Amino acid sequence: MRDRDPRGVVRRRREAAARVHIVGKPQNRSNPDDSVTSRQVADIYLPESELDRIWSVEYLERLARTYWRFLTRVSLGLIRVLYTPTSREIVLLARPIKLLTFKAPEYETEARLGRVTWRIDRGLLVAPRGRDKGYLRIEVERREDWTDGPGGLQVARVSSEVGNFFPLIRGWGWFRTIGQFLYPITQLAVHVVVTDAFFRSLARLDLAPSVVGAMRQKAEEARAAGDLEAAREAEDIADEEERRAANAG
Repeated sequence: MRDRDPRGVVRRRREAAARVHIVGKPQNRSNPDDSVTSRQVADIYLPESELDRIWSVEYLERLARTYWRFLTRVSLGLIRVLYTPTSREIVLLARPIKLLTFKAPEYETEARLGRVTWRIDRGLLVAPRGRDKGYLRIEVERREDWTDGPGGLQVARVSSEVGNFFPLIRGWGWFRTIGQFLYPITQLAVHVVVTDAFFRSLARLDLAPSVVGAMRQKAEEARAAGDLEAAREAEDIADEEERRAANAG
């Protein structure tokens, strides 16, 4: 009989242990300044030992990277996330086509709360008046009174929020009436579906490697290939991400 891969056994056990429950419907609203805010919430039920293992700044950073990895996978590689020391660029295939550009992530941690926020900079999906406004935020909350889930599992509440966002498709002027109809059935609808799918994927507890580790490895590979410029850029990203994570709190 063939020996089973122990990594596969561990992975399947985690898959069996973690459960995801989508909490309510997405909370969407229009703000007085014509921006929009959308928030979605899910509860993840998992063993206390597993929750303790992932409850750290490093894993918050990995959760953030998992979101971007999921976006690339669900788009079949058409949408990519490019890292620089000061930004995250969401591009369609290549850098010239920037759908969204975010500033570098901001990490905040408390005893039972972890939060990562990307401030929106600009991009093809952002209306001109919305440049340098709004944010994308992922938050994880752990509370003492959320310990009676199915099978005595612990509960971590994960939320995703796009706040104060000015979508280009929503329009302005004479097009605003049409845009208000188009946005909910196009861009917002896609965002809701992708976010729910991302939440459900967390049941596997398969978090992406940290940016720091991934960039250090990329730098080593670039140096081995003789591309010193790419190696320096990767090192700069790793150093900046490490600094942000160290200052979280």
